Amino acid sequence: MQMPEPNPAILARKADLVARLRKVLPPDAVIEDPVETRAYECDALTAYKCPPLAVLLPATTREVSDALAICHEMGVPVVPRGAGTSLAGGALPTADSVILGVARMTEVLETDYENRFIRVQTGRTNLSVTGAVEEEGFFYAPDPSSQLACAIAGNIAMNSGGAHCLKYGVTTNNLMGVTMVLMDGTVIELGGTHLDAAGYDLLGLVCGSEGQLGVVTEATLRILRKPEGARPVLIGFDSSEVAGACVSDIIKAGVLPVAIEFMDRPCIRATEDFAGAGYPDCEALLIVEVEGSEAEIDAQLALIEEIARRHDPVELRQSRSAEESAAIWKGRKSAFGAMGQLGDYMCLDGTIPVSALPHVLGRIGEMSREFGLDVANVFHAGDGNMHPLILFDANKPGDLETCEAFGAEILKLCVEVGGCLTGEHGVGIEKRDLMAHQYGEADLAAQMDVKDVFDPKWLLNPAKVFPLDVSGTRRAA
Repeated sequence: MQMPEPNPAILARKADLVARLRKVLPPDAVIEDPVETRAYECDALTAYKCPPLAVLLPATTREVSDALAICHEMGVPVVPRGAGTSLAGGALPTADSVILGVARMTEVLETDYENRFIRVQTGRTNLSVTGAVEEEGFFYAPDPSSQLACAIAGNIAMNSGGAHCLKYGVTTNNLMGVTMVLMDGTVIELGGTHLDAAGYDLLGLVCGSEGQLGVVTEATLRILRKPEGARPVLIGFDSSEVAGACVSDIIKAGVLPVAIEFMDRPCIRATEDFAGAGYPDCEALLIVEVEGSEAEIDAQLALIEEIARRHDPVELRQSRSAEESAAIWKGRKSAFGAMGQLGDYMCLDGTIPVSALPHVLGRIGEMSREFGLDVANVFHAGDGNMHPLILFDANKPGDLETCEAFGAEILKLCVEVGGCLTGEHGVGIEKRDLMAHQYGEADLAAQMDVKDVFDPKWLLNPAKVFPLDVSGTRRAA
């Protein structure tokens, strides 16, 4: 994966940069030792690594502002970083860049249960937001698989979703306001304490912008009352294509589950070996969860089971207790960790129309044979957010390149059937060179014009999202 060559002039000014940063940040908030900066040389896309020039760990919006102002004045690129769980290389540094991490910014700043919002610093983990309000009967809806570790900053940058996004939406549907620091140190406020604030939707512009426009330090998030009850059903099938058709039929029937999750045989077997959730040994399974009152749950599940039976399931298991519900979800929640036992894998996140699921799953199977690499599928089927896991051997010459070529073909397929390159992982460097497959020259130019407004010097995460040959002139200027 090509990255820009480091600027020798910036490397030569490292001592001056660090000295200036130490004047505005606490002593332990500036890391310059090359050994210690290696902890930040990559994110969860570990195939590519590069230690940064330095690492900054501010604790307040003011400290972020002061640090960015210095970097802006000295022309030093800055790579914002949440918890480093990005699977698309969104936090990969260059040798002449500074990592600005928000890991120390974890405070709850305000909770308002009457108006249903919480305001937090963006280094706080996703799951801990719910932890801060659950005693009062509330929760924060977006729930990425990495929610135990991922930070709200990264959720906003990539517009993260999760298993329950089918009903509750992704981050942008639950984000009410932000405090954001621009590259020159200017602090701005967008949105507020209610959804759909007046004026231009700049908040919608920021959510999903991958650190291209500013560093979000505080976020106002929508919190919801916990549902009266919830219950999943597990449905096994002899074919992935049939499971995909069942998903499409459930959506077409007008019922809105809170989640529809899909796993195929390779993932099912790995999960069973890892977590022992008691899944059937079948080609594919769905976990469909609904919520509401007992009467509502019964009615919804009855319709879902009726639809599922039309597709001749090999197993249909409705939860009858909290313990059975936990067991059904146990395997899905541990799927990505379980797959790691099989070796190296690359996780994609192209998104497609639900009606295209049978075709895309069948084509992925064909491509797996063409490229000679196994692939497992586990994903949020209800909104078509695919997560193919391509297995490869990082120690085998050429395997990574074959894996990337396979992944590129899957993502191109997603676009061709009416979907898009990414649902929640972001573009980063992983899909950067595929952007021209989804967008024309005018589309990319319009997106880069927006970046010009917020970051005229192109110092924020400059090597990400846009193909380097397309952004080269702007970055050089």
